[in-house]
Formats: sequence, C-alpha cells, structure tokens
Amino acid sequence: MTEPSPTKATSPQRGTAVITGAGSRRGIGARTAARLAAAGWNLGLIDVDGPAVKELAGQLSADFGVQAAGTGCDISDEADVDSAFRIFEEELPPVQAVVNIAGISSPKTFLELDLATWERVLRVNATGTFLITQRAMAGMIERGYGRVVNLGSTAMQNGGGTFSKSSYAASKGAVEAFSRAIALETAQYGVTVNVIAPAIIDTDIMGGPITEERKPAFLAQLPVGRLGTTTEVAALIEFLIGEDAGYITGSTYNINGGLRIG
Repeated sequence: MTEPSPTKATSPQRGTAVITGAGSRRGIGARTAARLAAAGWNLGLIDVDGPAVKELAGQLSADFGVQAAGTGCDISDEADVDSAFRIFEEELPPVQAVVNIAGISSPKTFLELDLATWERVLRVNATGTFLITQRAMAGMIERGYGRVVNLGSTAMQNGGGTFSKSSYAASKGAVEAFSRAIALETAQYGVTVNVIAPAIIDTDIMGGPITEERKPAFLAQLPVGRLGTTTEVAALIEFLIGEDAGYITGSTYNINGGLRIG
C-alpha cells in the first residue's frame, strides 16, 4: 500500500473492537467482549469455535444494543483472517481496536518438544497475532486512530510457567518484540500498540480448570495469595483501547499478582 502521511489522532465515535479467542465462556476473550459491549463498543469476535462466537455475538447484541458479529477463524491462516475481516467490514462500523487474545500452550519440556508442536505454538500465538494486526492496521492508519492490545505472558519473562514451557514462552517473546516494533512504526499515525502480560488466570489455556487439587501449586507462586481473574484482565484491556490511553504505546503491563516484580 502507499505509505500514509502522519495523522494526528482524533476522538472518533466508538467503532468496532475485534477480539480473537472469544469462544470460551471461561476465557479472557469472552469476558472482554462482555465488558466492551457494556461500554458501547461494537464487536467483531473471532475463534476457531465459530458457533460459540456467533452465539456470544448474538447474546451481547441483544443484551447491550451494540452491533456484533462472530465468525470461525484459524488466525494462523491468512485466507481465514481475510475472510473474517471481510465479514466485519460488511456488517460492522470501522475497526478501531484489535485485541489479540487467541493462543495455545504446551506443557512439553524442551527435551520432549517435537518440531510440530513448536511450530504450531509459534504459528498460532506469534504468526496469528501478526496476521490479525496487519489485516486491521491499514484501516486504522487511514482513519488516523487505532488501538492494539496483544496478550503476552509472565511465562515469557520467567522462562516458562507452572503449565506452559519453552515453546509458549518463545511465542510470547515474539509477540512482545513484534508489538514494540510496530508501536514505533505506527505511533505517528495515531495508533497505539501495547502488551498485557498476565500470570496465572483460571482459563482453559492452563490445561483446563484449575481445580482444588491443582490450585496449591499455582498459589504457591503468587504473593497476593489468589488467582487472577478474567475480569481484572478485561478491565485493563478496556483502558488500553480507550481514548485516555492515547499517550501509552510500546508498553508491557504486568498483571501477575506479584509473581514478577519490575
């Protein structure tokens, strides 16, 4: 595309927030979608589970009076990503925010890790974030306003977690480096790009629900003495995609219960 001219960000009417990984009702994506719908955001919801996000979109539209569409999409597939955005462009107001939450993990240690698992985790988490963000970016730059929030992880900072291991940590390292690079490239066009790095949140990416039997191993790492909630992460996302966060870009926000300080 033609290189755009720098544009001063304005304060547009609330448009559409695209959220990936919104299919699991226990997940950060679904919680974020509900919070943003309550705040008046229109929603483009993406997940490999198409029926789940279509159902959620219909529910949130009925509950909050916003426009919402959900579609099944493999975020690691460029054609799938383009198809999803074509639906949103036909049915919804312009995209003003992208929240990249979809991801997969692996508990395999480095010596157990096979190439197929390594490449799958990197492709979904890192390449998927790239494809979604790039597909939305041209429109945001053209309009002179945009917000991108990508999900990193404390596992990247600590070299792994209680459940996730090297492939996941590496993929989230790629996400964070990518986010800083495009934050620098797009700031002049009114677009901000930031990372949220959660620690232990009770979602399905932790290998299923954190049961009472599993909980002590997780709590032992957390100075605050409890698990984080999807609501807490969604609240931070809502702030970072809002107008008040326009002077923040290229930053990583740790939301980790004290697991990592600094």
